[in-house]
Amino acid sequence: MKDWLKSDLKYIWHPYTQAKEALRLPPVLIKRAKGIKLYDSKGNFYYDTISSWWCNVHGHNHPRIKEAIKKQVDILEHVLFAGFTHKPAIELADKLIALTKHKFNRVFFSDNGSTSVEVALKMSFQYWHNLGNKKKTKFVSLDYGYHGDTIGAMSVSGLDLFNQVFSPLLYPVYKVPSPYCYRCPMKKERSTCAIDCIKPLEKLLKEKHAEICAMIIEPLVMGAAGMIIYPKEYLKQVADLAKKYKIHLILDEVAVGFGRTGLMFAYEHVPKIKADFLCLSKGITSGYLPLAVTLTTQEIFWAFYGDYEKRKTFFHGHTYTANPVACSAGLASLKIFKEEKTMQKLSKLVPFFHRGLEKFRDLDLVGDVRHIGFIAAMELVKDKKTKKGFGLKRRMGLEVYRRALKENLVLRPLGDVIYLFLPLCTSKAQIKDILERTYAVIKSLS
Repeated sequence: MKDWLKSDLKYIWHPYTQAKEALRLPPVLIKRAKGIKLYDSKGNFYYDTISSWWCNVHGHNHPRIKEAIKKQVDILEHVLFAGFTHKPAIELADKLIALTKHKFNRVFFSDNGSTSVEVALKMSFQYWHNLGNKKKTKFVSLDYGYHGDTIGAMSVSGLDLFNQVFSPLLYPVYKVPSPYCYRCPMKKERSTCAIDCIKPLEKLLKEKHAEICAMIIEPLVMGAAGMIIYPKEYLKQVADLAKKYKIHLILDEVAVGFGRTGLMFAYEHVPKIKADFLCLSKGITSGYLPLAVTLTTQEIFWAFYGDYEKRKTFFHGHTYTANPVACSAGLASLKIFKEEKTMQKLSKLVPFFHRGLEKFRDLDLVGDVRHIGFIAAMELVKDKKTKKGFGLKRRMGLEVYRRALKENLVLRPLGDVIYLFLPLCTSKAQIKDILERTYAVIKSLS
């Protein structure tokens, strides 16, 4: 019998993985999956509590998505999307625009979150260029933000762990403090602050708006930073400042789109918010196939419209842009939301989920508990009073991950932050079981 793990360690280079550590903690060989459970080659099951990197929405092996993929493969598997089009892409674009209630009315397809962000950045930059305003060349982002691993996406990200080594390749971006309430950059308490962390952004835009194209932000949840969940008021003020100083607002909902926060899109938590770009990927196909979109407005689109010799064309594309099979998977996923009443069921489960998380506050290792929708995070600390973390040497998050595997849980940490990013199909009984197992794992390390 072939030793698959031996071959894996011999040939494969895994993402975000130190190969030397893989010898001590080899990858888990997953053989099959169903619903929110993964099954390994030894017959063990694991709750997929992080939705397989935040993309699985309706559970693994869903019959409707599988059927849509199989059906499309028999009709059209791929065609170039320049000069050609197809029904699945047209229908998906139409449904996405309708989901945003026509806040956006143009859709540009790509194939992953990073490219979705790159498209928005390039469109914003070229928009100002096409209008003759060549002074606008800079972007603004949050110092804990994360928007992907391509050069442009890394430039507007702020996590040194991911991109420090590549800093000579990145272009300069204005960074402002993140609204990280547990570790407030303004040294305030959330109960008494007046969203003072917005002041650095306000000052920057007042002084530098003439040279700024856009600000990019993850609405309400900063994923890779440790599931930092910040106040709605902050996002509202960001949108107001973008409008006041005439810069674009790019909403990166690659991770939090499609129901994760309790609403279809996170920005919906802030009524009447206006943005120029919306970046989506991950959950768009429920993780079955790679696909991404950048939604924008008619106003942005018209700035690229003109005679060819005017050089206003947006010269950007990908081989798999609007792949028909991926678009069909996306359409099936959107139909499931409607047919299975996903959001209605979610609204009843979210309060139960949040109540169950409160007991984690009593654990010695847990400094902060934060949650929104079906997303939750427990920040582990060495000292609750000082909020001092464990650091790279102790790696408490990794220890939780290792123990969690023995308890049938996938709790892949973000540093010392343990988080849950549940598939929207998770049942009440499964939520209870997951929370009890997670609590036991963290308590065992106290």
